[in-house]
Amino acid sequence: MRLTTAQALVRFLANQWSERDGAEHRLIAGVLGIFGHGNVAGIGQALAEEGAGTGDPLPYYLARNEQAMVHTAVGYARTRRRLSTFACTASIGPGATNLVTGAALATINRLPVLLLPGDIFATRAAGPVLQELEDPRSYDVSVNDSLRPLSRFFDRINRPEQLPSALLAAMRVLTDPAETGAVTLALPQDVQAEAHDWPEELFARRVWHVPRPVPEPAALARAVELLRESRRPLIVAGGGVKYSEAWTELARFAENHGVPVGETQAGKGALPYDHPRAVGAIGHTGTRAADTLAREADLVIGVGTRYTDFTTASRTLFGQARFLNVNVTAFDAAKNSGLMLVADARAALRALDEVDWRADADWTRRATTLATAWQAEVGRAYAGTELTQPVALGIVNELAAGGVVVNAAGSMPGDLHRLWRASDPEQYHVEYGYSCMGYEIAGGLGVKLGAPEREVIVLVGDGSYLMMAQEIATAVQEGVKLVIVLVDNQGFASIGNLSESVGARRLGTAYRARGAGGELDGAPLPLDLAVNAASLGADVLRADTPESLRAALVKAKESARTTVVHVEPVPGDGPGAQAWWDVPVAEVSALPEARAARARYDEAKRDQRSYL
Repeated sequence: MRLTTAQALVRFLANQWSERDGAEHRLIAGVLGIFGHGNVAGIGQALAEEGAGTGDPLPYYLARNEQAMVHTAVGYARTRRRLSTFACTASIGPGATNLVTGAALATINRLPVLLLPGDIFATRAAGPVLQELEDPRSYDVSVNDSLRPLSRFFDRINRPEQLPSALLAAMRVLTDPAETGAVTLALPQDVQAEAHDWPEELFARRVWHVPRPVPEPAALARAVELLRESRRPLIVAGGGVKYSEAWTELARFAENHGVPVGETQAGKGALPYDHPRAVGAIGHTGTRAADTLAREADLVIGVGTRYTDFTTASRTLFGQARFLNVNVTAFDAAKNSGLMLVADARAALRALDEVDWRADADWTRRATTLATAWQAEVGRAYAGTELTQPVALGIVNELAAGGVVVNAAGSMPGDLHRLWRASDPEQYHVEYGYSCMGYEIAGGLGVKLGAPEREVIVLVGDGSYLMMAQEIATAVQEGVKLVIVLVDNQGFASIGNLSESVGARRLGTAYRARGAGGELDGAPLPLDLAVNAASLGADVLRADTPESLRAALVKAKESARTTVVHVEPVPGDGPGAQAWWDVPVAEVSALPEARAARARYDEAKRDQRSYL
């Protein structure tokens, strides 16, 4: 079958499927792309020829920023539990390098996305081409090489004959729960347009089985022994619980064995907030209930978590507990010198549930008491009469039943992790592996594409909004309705608080003009982000009281169009951090507040464990 390399690529992608538990899913749901001279005559022409409408096997979506379109693919892949994703195509040069941040986010979060950047001429017939990086050490280097360390698989297709093996390797990595992340196939622009005679079997329907690895018997026996020695166990539920769809097994195990369950950002919602064994968020942004239990536990059972510094409170939270780590990835299962149970979360929890063992009854009752007290504290934070950020989140939470909340950066992830009452496993979508400013709107678009039946409520601060708001135009273009709550506090509130805590005097954290002394301490900038959102095609509502926010959200939910609700909250905090986070403080300083911060830092540092 004689096709160009790009035509063969497009036809192949349209025929790839994933399968788990007997259910099949399109592996590549479509192509997000921005065209330039590096991909328009190749992938662009191929999509046009094959048909790229929403009714075609490989629909095309026009994005506004290459980083944003990777965020959209990631939001979609997470919503589809890593069983389906998008391909993202970009031109050479800045189009390709704009993919870098998105690639890092995908790989850090263990989420599949296929990147298809254009590349320089393989023949070098016209070099240096527009936007080419020339490296005097080698003619074989292009800006796409910056994607190598961020990709779980990377290949450059310098000859058409190389495409089939690269495609099969790419699909293998995308569908491997232990290896998945960003996959990059760099495509020289001349090779994209080059014709070749392809074997017809390359384009046959191909189904990739997504495994559920079961525990190795000897490892399971060691895990059972560790469980039986424990009296005060605590589960840390991570994103692997959701990707495995193991929430039923998690609830059954926790109920049958009396084990309280704390949740990471990625795992939040694995149990409903009002489940008898749920103790809420754990770590630096955790609840008083979960963090108190973490300090007292004798065994931490990590299920599908990679133990970031926020989860472990920079290795100060878990006292002298031992670790039993369930994970499909041995790399994560080995963390904290834990006993490794390398397996799918659902398979492992089913196996562990067979153990005749239970936590001490006093421990289980204590967990319930702490969780009940924490929910009362959440109720007080939500019940304020002024429109503080916690009050605003409470109103959104109240009206988000059946929907999905999306967030990524700033002060809101901490408040959401502590305060949000997740009623089902799909309701909470906070990207906190990379905590990438600008993710929210683009990621929310992906969530809505992945779950069109759900109301998607994007919570975004003004800092993130100003970094990447343009995918509002994409949502409007596609008729994909989002509710965007834009929380405008005229600067970087979260980093402002952190700056003050380390003695940096909030430098560079407020949107202010230069003052008379040359510092950024002048008048507030005359920004109107609501007007900006309207210029991108969204409907806009403004709210400045709890009552007006509630009314605006009701109206936004009733609308069929993307709607931005602009909120300017008044200062006011909910419950603060319950555990430490290691952010180094200047060891010497002329500023008294920095010296005081260093003293606190040195004191906290003494509690860090080496996990040996």
